[in-house]
Amino acid sequence: MTSIPPADPDTLDTPLHTLHEELGARMVRFAGYRMPVQYPQGLVAEHRHTREQASLFDVSHMGQISVSGPSAAAALEQILPIDVMDLGLNRQRYALLLAENGGILDDLMVVNRGQDYLLIVNANCKHEDLDWIQSHIGHECTVQALPDMALLALQGPQAGAVLQRPVPATSLLSFMQGTPFDFKDARGYITRSGYTGEDGFEISLPASHIEAFARWVLKQPGVQPAGLGARNTLRLEAGLCLYGTDMDATTTPTQAALNWSIPKVRRTGGQRAAGFIGADVVLPQIEGSAPVDTVRVGLHAMERVPVRDGTPLHIPDGAAIGYVTSGSLAPTLDRPIAMGYVPPAHAQIGTRIDALVRGKPVAMEVVPLPFVGTRYRKN
Repeated sequence: MTSIPPADPDTLDTPLHTLHEELGARMVRFAGYRMPVQYPQGLVAEHRHTREQASLFDVSHMGQISVSGPSAAAALEQILPIDVMDLGLNRQRYALLLAENGGILDDLMVVNRGQDYLLIVNANCKHEDLDWIQSHIGHECTVQALPDMALLALQGPQAGAVLQRPVPATSLLSFMQGTPFDFKDARGYITRSGYTGEDGFEISLPASHIEAFARWVLKQPGVQPAGLGARNTLRLEAGLCLYGTDMDATTTPTQAALNWSIPKVRRTGGQRAAGFIGADVVLPQIEGSAPVDTVRVGLHAMERVPVRDGTPLHIPDGAAIGYVTSGSLAPTLDRPIAMGYVPPAHAQIGTRIDALVRGKPVAMEVVPLPFVGTRYRKN
């Protein structure tokens, strides 16, 4: 994220740009968009408010893609290592888009809306994702970008109470379920999910209506705006990966500790085993028949020294073995935390590792993920 001048012809605005300015947001360039990194209350206050009440995030920079047609589910299973065929109506799943070498091209959400499958993809990858999907399965189904749709995330323990006022059906949703809804004269879609570890929702609406909806939400008791800064610290506490930072096209699901996202039905011996791009590399790694040289781990700093992205990781008093991909002071825990990659021999819980911060070793310990327990509504 970088600071930008007020007028930059090479940077796009989301439909909520005017609202962000009214709210006094500090804007930065992110994924080609002007985005709010924080509001006057500050990152830590926004983070804590999300944990305690509810915060509204603008995530309209992300991509939305519709995949439809009689063969859509079978086609998607060729490029995604998940169970799309048995994904129920108004159900959502997390998925990885993989390259032939097993590397992760993007991570995304897939929702069965009945008339189509809605894919929510990362902003930095949305154009490449669309081209990839079109080129691989566009001859079997209809693949269409939805640039006129915008996206909000309402996150926090009070999010459900807020959204059930305009959309009563949301009170019946559990984690990874969704429902269509109407706002004024527009049709939208809501899923009960999010990127903070808290209960929450993602709301897809036409860009023409998103500002009115956002203003309504922000008028509700207990709701405040939050920016990319708090979104980042919240997802880090929840142990969630940021694409392009914690994983990329050089990282396989096993290395990224994301084997859980590939269900048994798509693994060796499953009813629809393999059949997806990258399976020849990914499945042997999951089974343990092919080794991996590095894995993602969680790390606690043993002293109060922030350990930032890119910091080298060393054996205590020894050689370099890895690096930090995400690191920050965790507002909920009031201590530095990080995620990074190390060889499997150094990934056991309790292993001591040094982070080299400005030439000085900072003692760290491998700990389980997530750092802060998630509070999704599971029933």
